[in-house]
Amino acid sequence: MISRRNFLKMSMFGAGLVIARPWFKWNFLAEDWPDAERLARNCTGGMINIRAKPSADSESLETIYEDTVLVWLREVVGEAPAGLLSRRWVETPSGYVYAPSVQPVFNQPNAPITTLPETSIGRGMWAEVTVPYVDIYLDNEPNSPWLKEVPRPRLYYSQVLWVDDVATNSMGQVLYRINEQYGSYGDIFWAAAEAFRPITEEEISPIHPEASDKRIVVDLNYQTLSCYEGQQEVYFCRISSGAKFDAAGNPVDKWSTPVGAHLPWRKVLSIHMSGGSTGAGWDTPGIPWTMLFDPDGAAIHSTFWHNDFGNARSHGCVNARPEDSKWIFRWSLPQVSLIPGNMDISGPGGTVVDVIAA
Repeated sequence: MISRRNFLKMSMFGAGLVIARPWFKWNFLAEDWPDAERLARNCTGGMINIRAKPSADSESLETIYEDTVLVWLREVVGEAPAGLLSRRWVETPSGYVYAPSVQPVFNQPNAPITTLPETSIGRGMWAEVTVPYVDIYLDNEPNSPWLKEVPRPRLYYSQVLWVDDVATNSMGQVLYRINEQYGSYGDIFWAAAEAFRPITEEEISPIHPEASDKRIVVDLNYQTLSCYEGQQEVYFCRISSGAKFDAAGNPVDKWSTPVGAHLPWRKVLSIHMSGGSTGAGWDTPGIPWTMLFDPDGAAIHSTFWHNDFGNARSHGCVNARPEDSKWIFRWSLPQVSLIPGNMDISGPGGTVVDVIAA
C-alpha cells in the first residue's frame, strides 16, 4: 500500500485500453474524509447522532448521514440505548457515536496493478477494498436485487471481489473491472483501482496446519466463537448469530443459527449472499472468508454492515469481524488456496462447527 500523501503526488499512467467513461470521483480522496489513521463509517443505512456524552440521552451535537466518515479516537464504555444491549461508544473529535452503528475503517489507497495474472479460473485477481468506500459503476442493466434498490452502489472497506480487467478512462484514471466469481447475478462493474489491494497466496496461508483435532465452538448464549486444538483454545472472538430465541435461550425459527455439530460443506474466499422474501430479505455482494456449515446456508463469514458483535442480530449466519473471519478461514480445515478460492467439501475431514445454546 502507499500512503495517502504519497499517492497524491503520484502521476497517473496508462493501463491498456482507454475507455470512454466519465471521470470517476476518487471518493477516498475527498476533502470531507478526515486525514487520520483510524476512521469510523456510519454503516446503518440512515442517520445517526453525535452525542455530547456516551449516552443516547445526552445532547445531540450533530446528525450525520449514511456513509459519513469520522475520526475514530477510541472506544469507551457508556450507557446502552433503550432496548439495546451494547454499551460501547466511539469517541470522535466532535463527540460520541454508538459503536454498533459505525464500521471501523482505514483509508489506504494502493498503486494500481496494470497487468493481471493468468490463472486457472481466468485472467484476474482477488482484491480487497482498503478505503472506507468506493463508488462502483454498472456496466450492464442491473440483475442483482440490491442494485435495483440503492441509488448509488458502493463497495465498502474489507469487501473482497474478483478483478478481471484493467483500463483507463478518458481522463487517465486507472479502473478495475469487478465481478463476482461465486454467487453472481452476472453484474459487471468498474471502479477506481486505487481502492483495491491484491490479495496474495501468502496472506491466506494455513494457520497451524500441523494441528490435529480442530473444532469450532459457537456459543449462542454468550455470542462468542472459540477455536480449539484438542482441549486448548487457540482463538476467541465475539460474533453475532441468528436473532430469534425462546426464554431458555434455544433457537425458535428460521432466523436462528442451527444448534448442533455441523461439518462444513463449502469454503469460499468471497461470495454473493441473498435470501429471504421481498421486503424482508437480504442481497449482499462480496462477503469474504465464508465457511458454510448448514444445508440451509448458515455460515461463518466476514461482516462489514454492522459493528454489533456480541449481540444476536443475523439471519442465521455467524457474523464476525473481517480480521476474525479471515483467521478462522485460514485456520479451519480443509485448506483453500487463493485460486480458485473455493472448495466444495464432501464427507469427513472438515473442521466441526459445534453450535451450542446453553
